[in-house]
Amino acid sequence: MIQKVVGSLEEAVAGVFDGATVMIGGFGEAGSPIELIHALIDSGAKDLTVVSNNTGSGEVGLAALIANRRVRKMICSFPRTANSTVFPELYKKGEIELELVPQGTLAERIRAGGAGIPAFYTPASVNTPLAEGKEHRVFKGNTFVLEEGIRADFSLVKAHRADRFGNLVYNKTARNFGPIMCMAANTAIVQVKEVVEAGTLDPEQVVTPGIFVQRVVEIAHPAHESELVAAKRRYPW
Repeated sequence: MIQKVVGSLEEAVAGVFDGATVMIGGFGEAGSPIELIHALIDSGAKDLTVVSNNTGSGEVGLAALIANRRVRKMICSFPRTANSTVFPELYKKGEIELELVPQGTLAERIRAGGAGIPAFYTPASVNTPLAEGKEHRVFKGNTFVLEEGIRADFSLVKAHRADRFGNLVYNKTARNFGPIMCMAANTAIVQVKEVVEAGTLDPEQVVTPGIFVQRVVEIAHPAHESELVAAKRRYPW
């Protein structure tokens, strides 16, 4: 019997190894898998390359992963936001690497990786420092830059509901990078608010088919990043 639901956060992140590439979902607070990230900190994995939209807020979630010196390199679009202080400070000290990628390009690089497309051309970043050292081609009089698809060893994603097969339903914009990150990872690890019986989910509502998901863990009462940041919480507690 197919059973992708695991019993604990520890079991969910088991096997994430030092030096792994990990995609982490979220668009600011929306869709950020706080509990999975904290479990990853507890696991002790280090020297990670993390692919995410931003670098987290305060000292919880992704920002806490960075603050605990578990991340060697960030690949992201927004390394600095209103409540991000950890990454900017470490970057200024030269203690963490950054690969800056335009947001649309980041999404397409992940999608391409999941679809088995090794590279594609895009006009984004032409005539900017981000295009330096990359192949350029002219199509119909317009210049494009070659960008490579991204794949990861693991992805940490937050969804709303799942069944034991790993089929996922998201909560509105909390979907963000989740579907493509599940497709582009060798092992997609997903936290959901509710695990339902097989056959309960309307197939027309399923966004990520279970074939792209390897592990699911139920977190009935997930933390809200904004509340933790406002309370000045720091992980580990």
